[in-house]
Amino acid sequence: MLKLSGLVVLFILASVAAFAQPDSASDKYLHIQTIRLWDSAAPGAISATDDDIPTLTVFEPWDAPPNHPAVIVVPGGAYKMLASIHEGREVADWFTSRGFTAFVLKYRLGPRYLYPAPLQDAQRAVRMVRSRAQQFGIDPERIGMLGFSAGGHLTAMAATTSDDGDPGARDPVDRLSSRLKFMVLVYPWLNAMELKQGDWISYCSVLEIPSDKCANFIQYSPLRGVSKKTPPTFIFHTADDDTVPVRTSTSFYQALQNAGVPVELHVYNSGPHGVGLAAQDPVLGTWPTLLDRWLRSLKLM
Repeated sequence: MLKLSGLVVLFILASVAAFAQPDSASDKYLHIQTIRLWDSAAPGAISATDDDIPTLTVFEPWDAPPNHPAVIVVPGGAYKMLASIHEGREVADWFTSRGFTAFVLKYRLGPRYLYPAPLQDAQRAVRMVRSRAQQFGIDPERIGMLGFSAGGHLTAMAATTSDDGDPGARDPVDRLSSRLKFMVLVYPWLNAMELKQGDWISYCSVLEIPSDKCANFIQYSPLRGVSKKTPPTFIFHTADDDTVPVRTSTSFYQALQNAGVPVELHVYNSGPHGVGLAAQDPVLGTWPTLLDRWLRSLKLM
C-alpha cells in the first residue's frame, strides 16, 4: 500500500468535501445529524429500505476546541438488532461531555445481511469520519471506536483489518485510512465466529445459519488479525458473564500483549451482560471512570 504524503491527504480531504455529500437529516438546535455511509446504495444492498442503509448519527460537543478527538460508538444486539439507546445515545452523550464528537453507527444486520456487510460498514464509517474531519473540527489522526457485545466484535474486526486506504479509488472517501487511534471493547462477543460454542451462543446459532456455511465465518475472528499495528485497547468484562465468556477477553488481552500493543483489561467479579454504562450500579458503574482515566493517559482529553 502506498504511503500518502501530508499534501496528498489534504488534497483528498478537499476532494471529499467537494464530492456530493451523503443524504443527511439534522437538528441544529440539538447538534445532531445523521449521514449515510454511501451516497448511493451500500455494497451488496438488497433494497432501499431503512434496514439497507447504514448510517452515522453525529453528536457534537458544545464547546470543543479545534482538532478535538472523535469516537465511533457501535451498539450491540447479537447482529440481529441494535441497543441504540443505552449502548449508543447514552454513550455518545458521555463522550460529548468530555469534548469528543461521537458518531453512533447503524450497521446492517442479519439474517438479511451477513458478514462481511457489517465489517464493510464499520470500515467505511472510519473513512467517512476522517473525510468529515474539517467539517466537524476533529483531528483525523485521533479517531477511535467503542463497541458493546456484538459491536465489540465488530470494533475488534475493524481495528484488526484496517488499512491505509486505496489511493486509486474512484470514491474519495475510500482513499482515506481506516486506521484507529484507540479502541474500547465492552463485554465484547469475540468468540462469535467459533464453530464449537458448548453452552455459549455463536453467530451461526443466533442467526440460524446452516452448519455447512458456518466455516466461512471463521475468518472473521479478531484474534487472527492482532498485530503490532492494532491500536491501544481498553477492555471491560465481568467474570460471570453468562452470555459471552470472559475468556474471550482475556485471550484477546494476551494476544495484544504478545504483539506489544498497549492494553488495559478490567474484569469485574460479577455482573450481567449488556449493562451499558451501568449508571445505576454502584460497582459496575465505575468502569466508565476507569475509561476516562485511560483516555486521559493517551492524551485524548
